[in-house]
Amino acid sequence: MSELVDYAQRELELIGADDEMQQEMNKDIMQIVKDFAGQEHSGFSAGYALNALERLLSFLPLTPLTGEPEEWNEVGNGTWQNKRCSRVFKDADGTAHDIEAVVVSYDDGKNWNYPKHWHQISFPYRPPVNPQEIKLPASEDPHRAEAEK
Repeated sequence: MSELVDYAQRELELIGADDEMQQEMNKDIMQIVKDFAGQEHSGFSAGYALNALERLLSFLPLTPLTGEPEEWNEVGNGTWQNKRCSRVFKDADGTAHDIEAVVVSYDDGKNWNYPKHWHQISFPYRPPVNPQEIKLPASEDPHRAEAEK
């Protein structure tokens, strides 16, 4: 076996397989690791493949969105959704937003929420794999004000 397969097996054993779902997940993950190891990537090609796989498996485009008309489906009331990245929307006035680009925490990172106001974008746009994390004081939490009413 390869070093990668051995490493993955040891790591998965550390998290355990207490239930049927985790056993199935470990089996599926090991199959992917074995397939990847069998491709014998170099350091460069492995990084390239991992980057592309992470984006594709997350339903994110490999190249920047263009904002061109053919990238959009109208989903109602002057709102358009991007065909290549379903988390990107455009309003009737042409303003585009990525509804998952930013997350906000009001409790020092214990909980994360998407903000009420979406992240405005311009094109070309390459959606990030991970959202930008913004920590704000609890006093700015809009839900806190509602709860105190």
